Amino acid sequence: MEPGFSLDSSGLYPERVERAILCPLCECLPVPVFRKSDYELMDCRVCGHRFCGFGAVAPESHVETHYGDRYFEGGGAGYADYIREGNLVRNHGRRYGKMLARKLGASAVLDVGSAAGFFLQGLTDAGWHGKGVEPNGKMAGFARHALSLDVFHGPFEAYRENRRFDLVTMIQVIAHFLNPLETVRQAALLLKPGGSLFVETWNRSSWTARLFGQKWHEYSPPTVLHWFDIKGLRTLGGKAGLSVQAHGRPVKWLDGAHAKSLLRHVLEGTPGALALPLTRLLPDATPIPYPSEDLFWMLFRKNG
Repeated sequence: MEPGFSLDSSGLYPERVERAILCPLCECLPVPVFRKSDYELMDCRVCGHRFCGFGAVAPESHVETHYGDRYFEGGGAGYADYIREGNLVRNHGRRYGKMLARKLGASAVLDVGSAAGFFLQGLTDAGWHGKGVEPNGKMAGFARHALSLDVFHGPFEAYRENRRFDLVTMIQVIAHFLNPLETVRQAALLLKPGGSLFVETWNRSSWTARLFGQKWHEYSPPTVLHWFDIKGLRTLGGKAGLSVQAHGRPVKWLDGAHAKSLLRHVLEGTPGALALPLTRLLPDATPIPYPSEDLFWMLFRKNG
């Protein structure tokens, strides 16, 4: 029988039915756990991966619809003003760049999901050199024209490159891809033998995630589609032929406007919203430390 069709009593195929939603990591059947913003969040029965079960086939306009300019300027689950946070993001890149240079030696890097290029700029401050990929035209244009960085405008799935890199970085982007396994496999193809993939993402097993439960700010489909923990990200890398070299927690800062935007996103509609007027006392430009246990990074090595 052709997949996606069902037989009626006459043995014909009068109706097309939905294909089963499968785990994007291991292709096993998931179970629904709760709904958020009209989307069903699913847990794989086998590997435990949590993902947005919005359908087996995603719309082609997903990137344009959900990661446009408003994502970088509109607050909520996105950024209040990404450009204004440039120095904080650059410092974040510089810290990681120095750490990775000590482990690997600074050389050629590809930054996936470069946004306005500040993180890539921080890597170059630490001695790395290379390119970026960014689907948002305004952000990619800023990176190219304001920061003089080599950033490709387009989705990573459309990126083609003959050269191979020593390092590929994905900072808070793996959770946004429709198919994270294919994404990591593509990254592996762009690595030299023995090259490294560095991923930072949110930790759904963190104390913060458990405290807020369904109100955790990263449960924000359809912009965030996957929620990893250390075990899940290790599984993802392994299926792409990568082995884990190290993992840890980052030091990360937000500005006051971003922190207030996240708090509004989390607390609206809850008793905690009564405290939101107090956040107006916090200046927008004030650096705020982000709880490091809510994030983690993982360094993978390409096998062979």
